[in-house]
Amino acid sequence: MKKYLAFIFAALLPLSCTRQSLSGDVLPFRGEGISHGMIVLGGRLENPYVTDNVRKAFASLYPTKSADLVRTTNLYVRFLPKDNDEYLHLKRLGVDMLDHPVDYEIVEEGDYYQDPSVGEGAITWQYAVVPADFKFPDIRFEILDECFIAENSIATKALEDVDWEMVERQSYILTGNGDMVCNPVFGTKADKVQPSGRITIVDEDANGGQPFGLAGVKVSCNIFVKFSSTYTDRDGYYTIPKKFSSNLRYRLIFSNEKGFNIGFNLILLPASVSTLGKGPASGQNCLVTRASDENLYRRAVVNNAAYEYYEKCKSMDITPPPGDVRIWIFKGLTASSAIMAHQGAIIENNLIRGYLGAYAPLIQLFLPDITIGTKDNDSYAEIYDSVVHELSHASHFAQVGREYWEQYIFYIASTFLKTGGRTYGTGDGGYAGHCEVGEMWAYYLESMLHKERYGGPVPAYGTSFWFYPQIFRYLEDRGLSRRDIFSALTEEVSGRQELQDKLVASFPKKRVVIEQVFNRYRQ
Repeated sequence: MKKYLAFIFAALLPLSCTRQSLSGDVLPFRGEGISHGMIVLGGRLENPYVTDNVRKAFASLYPTKSADLVRTTNLYVRFLPKDNDEYLHLKRLGVDMLDHPVDYEIVEEGDYYQDPSVGEGAITWQYAVVPADFKFPDIRFEILDECFIAENSIATKALEDVDWEMVERQSYILTGNGDMVCNPVFGTKADKVQPSGRITIVDEDANGGQPFGLAGVKVSCNIFVKFSSTYTDRDGYYTIPKKFSSNLRYRLIFSNEKGFNIGFNLILLPASVSTLGKGPASGQNCLVTRASDENLYRRAVVNNAAYEYYEKCKSMDITPPPGDVRIWIFKGLTASSAIMAHQGAIIENNLIRGYLGAYAPLIQLFLPDITIGTKDNDSYAEIYDSVVHELSHASHFAQVGREYWEQYIFYIASTFLKTGGRTYGTGDGGYAGHCEVGEMWAYYLESMLHKERYGGPVPAYGTSFWFYPQIFRYLEDRGLSRRDIFSALTEEVSGRQELQDKLVASFPKKRVVIEQVFNRYRQ
């Protein structure tokens, strides 16, 4: 896996459509007591949800009733996908998976786990809870336990004289886990609550430096095999749908409700996870700042920048990025890119496929759509600019399609190699017009969205290159909307002259203004 990763990272640079760098109780996540490395497991615990254990608890409370009323509702299993296709197949079947067992003590929290028996270069065991009648696909699996979760049982709803919450508490006590529940007194009723809270983040240069919500991110919690999850709203608030009476393990999963995923962990899976550690059944709050764990901070900023961009697409009435966009963050790179590989770009082009050779299937399997480089550019505003720039490209891709994008990327790759690392070249060679149009749009939109978020003058992003994003700003100042401009970025527009002609044909009343600004920047 390491040699594959090394190749991928090396390939990112020449194959990039690149944004070049310009000159309640709130838990503040500074990494205190929580490691964001690999989870360290302790000893195995007795699972109180195992069907036989629940039957014993039921019998101790209701000796005159048959314990056979407690029937298996779920299976605690683990899968070992051999590749990304098998992993994604399980996801499509609705299987929520963790990369570590849930019936072990956590000695040290972390963001991932790699089973030593599997080896470093493979996808690790994935642990899940599935219905008792789950139809297993042809993917390696093991059933670890048969379990009973009262909320998942239809039969329990008819037994109104049975306090299933008390049965659950009793099972915790009998299995030696009584310290995990609130007021662990034998034979007493549990007071269950829906966990709720707020996840916030600080941008020092916006909102007066006051926290605002981490939007659309998935909050997941569990105790043993009892899981539940939900998404935060735009202001960072969440309420978990299930009720709990015990301390829980909370985590943020960077798979956003808008349809994008921020990866990756140790193994190349779609969405990264940041642990929030243990918290009460009532919920967990979290404040993310520059002093937080660096991985959590970067993921949170990218999450909010992308969420905001999707919202902006609605207000601007432009095409959003395609579904299931995958964003990777590289703290060791300065440049960012929109290669759109997960969407099928690059690989289908025979020239690029020939360049990649035997690595082509691997690249197609693992590469992201967008990469965000944060080396020397790690403030909220700098990351924000990179994200909206690359997502502007993703919107353009959604409108022009894969073939156009492959030609765009081919220009970037060939120019990079020919000029010894000069990303945009000088505008010469085949497909230079694709680059010109695409970068004009992305730098223009990045500049305008930066001003709208941070105020001040409009940044002059991209104006030092051979293309002229200021053309679009001029047109906006004179009455063309962003929707109007974006509508002209179609697949037949592969250069500045075609762009001018398209705008004139689409908006004939603005002909004089359009021709005036294009002539001003004529080379």
